[in-house]
Amino acid sequence: MRRNPFDEIEEMLDRVSKQVEEGMAGGGLQVPGSVPVDVADRHDEYVVTADLPGYDVEDIDLTLTDGTLRLEATRTDEEEEHVEGRYLRRERTRKSANRQIRLPDPVDEDAVDAGYENGVLTVRLPKESTDEESKQIDIE
Repeated sequence: MRRNPFDEIEEMLDRVSKQVEEGMAGGGLQVPGSVPVDVADRHDEYVVTADLPGYDVEDIDLTLTDGTLRLEATRTDEEEEHVEGRYLRRERTRKSANRQIRLPDPVDEDAVDAGYENGVLTVRLPKESTDEESKQIDIE
């Protein structure tokens, strides 16, 4: 008995569909240039943790506007004139990353705290605020 050739295609599509669904459910699918983040609800505050290896604090811009935390980071690597010789391979160039996180509840914008250590940005956003203005957040 001959096997239907379309059965293999259907099986492959089912596997791909399942992988995509699992990736979306687990947060495993990343858009290029998007920063991977964890957002934790700790009863009285939200804690946002973002991986930004290779960036300096000065490269990171963090703002909070209308309940949305916006993270933007841009870095440039060594200038051509600082490198002796020639490149055999060059993969490290200007890189930028960004992410917007909509918070489910208002936060106290004056009490927001951010720290950056070993390539990991941690932002603590205490809940409860009625202020609608944008606030620049300093990173320590």
